[in-house]
Amino acid sequence: MVLHKVNQPQDLKPLSMSELLQLAEELRSEIIRVCAQNGGHLASSLGAVELIVALHRVFNSPRDRLLFDVGHQAYAHKILTGRKEVFHTIRQEGGISGFTKVSESEHDAITVGHASTSLANALGMAIARDTLGEDYHIVALIGDGALTGGMALAALNVIGERKPRLIIILNDNEMSISENVGALNRYFREYQTKKWVQETQKWGRQVLEGISPRLFNLVDRAKEAAKLMLHQENPFYAWGIRYVGPVDGHDLPGLIHILEQIKELDGPTLLHAVTRKGKGYGVAEEDPIYWHGPPGFNPENPTKVSKGYTWSAAFGDAVTELAYLEPRLFVITPAMREGSGLVRYSQTHPERYLDTGICEDVAATTAAGMALRGLKPVLAIYSTFMQRAYDQIIHDIAIENLPVVFAVDRAGIVGGDGATHNGVFDIAYLRTIPNVQIAAPKDALELRAMLKKALELGGPIAIRYPRDNVEKAPEGAWPEIEWGRWEVLKEGQQAYILAFGKTLRYALEAAGSSPQVGVVNARFLKPLDREMLERLALGGYKLVTTEDHQKMGGFGSAVLEALNEMGLKPEIRVLGLPDRFFEHGSIPRMHREAGIDAEAIRAALAEMGVEIPAPAEPHHPKAQTC
Repeated sequence: MVLHKVNQPQDLKPLSMSELLQLAEELRSEIIRVCAQNGGHLASSLGAVELIVALHRVFNSPRDRLLFDVGHQAYAHKILTGRKEVFHTIRQEGGISGFTKVSESEHDAITVGHASTSLANALGMAIARDTLGEDYHIVALIGDGALTGGMALAALNVIGERKPRLIIILNDNEMSISENVGALNRYFREYQTKKWVQETQKWGRQVLEGISPRLFNLVDRAKEAAKLMLHQENPFYAWGIRYVGPVDGHDLPGLIHILEQIKELDGPTLLHAVTRKGKGYGVAEEDPIYWHGPPGFNPENPTKVSKGYTWSAAFGDAVTELAYLEPRLFVITPAMREGSGLVRYSQTHPERYLDTGICEDVAATTAAGMALRGLKPVLAIYSTFMQRAYDQIIHDIAIENLPVVFAVDRAGIVGGDGATHNGVFDIAYLRTIPNVQIAAPKDALELRAMLKKALELGGPIAIRYPRDNVEKAPEGAWPEIEWGRWEVLKEGQQAYILAFGKTLRYALEAAGSSPQVGVVNARFLKPLDREMLERLALGGYKLVTTEDHQKMGGFGSAVLEALNEMGLKPEIRVLGLPDRFFEHGSIPRMHREAGIDAEAIRAALAEMGVEIPAPAEPHHPKAQTC
């Protein structure tokens, strides 16, 4: 065992090459073992093992700053930087994060969970280093489709203009979560088939040993040796960024040698390393999409595990059927085909499907362009990623009240992915925008009703739903829904719980069979059902609002504002997430900690003098109608 010798990056320095190669295999085994136990980002981390071992052999973390784009490819980095003994806690309550996190380790240069941020961070660090007269290396490892993101491309533009000393490693595995899309990705694929590029992949240490670093400079690109590495056809030539590669991203000796050479060069250098996602684990290599982030599995007999019927699947089924009814429907995703449940749709309606890559802003404005010319675009997007398109929602969609439907997936606390992925801000930032409407269905049938009605109504409409399983709705069912009207699921004599979205289950559980407490499916936040709200307030009922969202600016805030405008002052408690970030862990535990679960609802009612016994079993009466 070599891994037991390594507790910090400096422990790699005295290891022989054979030991380093063995270390890479042991890292893979440990990543597989822990992901089998906890779930996690398996395929991405397996594909980056040699790159990470080479980086820690050549550079000196934490003095040298190693940046990992997205961060889910950094599992080997975590093991090698003092977290080997706690690696088994990754993504678990009280354990280490599944992404790099500055507050977790001095070796984590950036906190990251969203793609395409590493290059701008690296640029800022390089400017800070040079401004303060310091001397250390900065290396950004970008991959899994992150280079297709607009933020990464914009950063390249500035890097090429300013030319700071830094290294960019493109971990090119042809994938993000799904296959990469876009012209740049297509160029890389065509680029690698060229004869001269294939020849460059054959050169190794013997070639580089005879090349002075001076030959890497752009001014010498006319020379034969430099031509192989700095060919004017390379996609980074226009940016003025030195290009080296493509090289084998799993050739550990070759990677170490090349990094030793290019770290001495001035200005920005990009090393193009071709890797295989899931490397070293057969099933992950064969199906890197499923094994990108699998749940727990048996490492000796790995098989796919059904995650159940999810809200994402319910959305995907609904839009696939709706596309037959509405020929102008067009679905857009920013690189989340699998996650958003759109595999079937993309195969059934390929002519009305667009993947923009990791470019949420482009996805939103493209939807605006479609809407301006008669289409009815549906943008399937995670709540946490929609934050990156905020300006476009206002500037390009809402001002002209364009008919764009936002299918807001992963709304609320999401669990293992933690603070960077929790979808707990969308209500607050959407409901302040004029023309934007917001709704949350209680089940898959109501989701279908809302989607169909939203396409009929027009205007920007956000329909949000959680990361969770849901009962499948009957195929072909399209119930009518009265837009803007809440739904009483249970009558009450003394109090009502107004529940928006996922916390409806807690409201029903808290109310149980008590005749004192009623439950309202407050499925429309904007517009609110002011008529029902007024009726409840004038009726003397005590009210509790619940939501899986920040309390500030959320559903409860909207209810309080409406009551204030109507001059009504019922006794009310607002339950929502407190003013802090929630880390990774189990969703029920975080809901309990936040004070939005059934027990918290019963406690709020008790404060107002409404006592109800805790039910032995959760009570889930069916809705009256849509």
